[in-house]
Amino acid sequence: MILSDTDKKQIASRGINEQQVENQLKQFEQGFPFLKLEAAASIGKGIIAPNDDERNKYIEKWNSYKANGHKVVKFVPASGAASRMFKDMFAFLNASYDHPNTPFEKEFFDNIKKFAFRKALCDKCHANNGKSVMELIKEGNYKTVVANMLNAEGLNYGQLPKGLLLFHNYEDGARTSMEEHLVEAALYASSNGEAHVHFTVSHDHLELFKAKVAEKKDIYEKRYGVKYDISFSEQKPSTDTIAANPDNTPFREDDGSLLFRPGGHGALIENLNEIDADVVFIKNIDNVVPDRLKDDTVTYKQLIAGILVSLQEKTFEYLRVLDSGEYNHSKLEEIIRFVQRDLCCRKPDIKDMEDADLVIYLRQKLNRPMRVCGVVKNVGEPGGGPFLVYNNDGTISLQILESSQIDKNNEEYMKMFTQGTHFNPVDLVCALKDYQGNAFNLPDFVDPSTGFISNKSKGGKELKALELPGLWNGAMSNWNTVFVEVPLSTFNPVKTVNDLLREQHQ
Repeated sequence: MILSDTDKKQIASRGINEQQVENQLKQFEQGFPFLKLEAAASIGKGIIAPNDDERNKYIEKWNSYKANGHKVVKFVPASGAASRMFKDMFAFLNASYDHPNTPFEKEFFDNIKKFAFRKALCDKCHANNGKSVMELIKEGNYKTVVANMLNAEGLNYGQLPKGLLLFHNYEDGARTSMEEHLVEAALYASSNGEAHVHFTVSHDHLELFKAKVAEKKDIYEKRYGVKYDISFSEQKPSTDTIAANPDNTPFREDDGSLLFRPGGHGALIENLNEIDADVVFIKNIDNVVPDRLKDDTVTYKQLIAGILVSLQEKTFEYLRVLDSGEYNHSKLEEIIRFVQRDLCCRKPDIKDMEDADLVIYLRQKLNRPMRVCGVVKNVGEPGGGPFLVYNNDGTISLQILESSQIDKNNEEYMKMFTQGTHFNPVDLVCALKDYQGNAFNLPDFVDPSTGFISNKSKGGKELKALELPGLWNGAMSNWNTVFVEVPLSTFNPVKTVNDLLREQHQ
């Protein structure tokens, strides 16, 4: 590819080098390799299902860990407008008919009084049209109601991020999903009277988020007796990827400049890498419930955190033994059992290794970031699944896979994917420091061969987009991973506006 001086300036201004752009264009040509699968993870085969006694023990473990002055952060990916959530209502606004026609539209209007944003919407309808929501509906002015919800002169919900939408009703007023995350942080992720919460937001929404936090923070501090430390970051331009034409040449805008696109949520590994914390909870912005249903969420978050710190304690103990040089062969066998059984990382030819090589191998597998992921029973919701996968070094370990990483022509693999018993709702707790208290450099543990290519369009022209290895799949490929079964009650995402009508959000 020949780059003009203007191209080179444009690339440099994003903090990207020319070699990266060349490599990305090469990836469009070559595609990404599919993963080699051993099996879908299941209970007893990569997924732990603790009994009540074990659960209580782990929760106790978490609470004593927090009491020991460790820093805990709740990390919430919250970038992006909620426009997809309102796709059906945008379609209604642009439709040739004026009355609700599809099942989705009918459900929306039949239940409009149940939405937490109903009062705010009514206020906008009064301000803009001099009538309430119900008066407008009675007159058949359905589209006026939708316009007041979606457009800038109304609530602007078509452009706002999910974090700033009113999700749940309470006696003292409605709450946004961002506020629900502040409440959760106080309930399971606070330590030493402090709750650290970090939101990744888009540049366009940063000031709106800051204003909402300033407005609400004191209320929750008083209610839960904690001090909040709330921080924000934006996805870095240096993690954007170049867009390509269908023939794999660089896609250019009408003015001739190169088009760069955000590299998907995999780019957030850079944001996570800058968090200073011993333990980080990761949970999507739209996966929250009202207070009356929070008990399960809190219980199981504490459970997976307790499992994490228990495994970390054992890992640190074994690393100290290996680094001291004071071990015999039976000690090494004990460590092998821990790596294989507890961390679910297996090396088929491990019996052939000499002790000296074994120590190097074990140290490498123990000394890396760790995550414990809650997985729920598969009920047909879209999402990544937990699998046992072959790694580049010949080992087999647990990974979260997206369907795009699986060869659709391999019947055996497709059977594993479609018949998998569990999937991952992005419910993670992570340990980011080594046994000497140094932060791991997370980009070192990304598997660059696990990105994927998607087809998009811009200005009516087709293009190929490059998604970086996802935050909870390829970007964490070389972490120690453990799966724990958590109940479906802890997974309540809001993908469409009508999801807010589900019993779990009422």
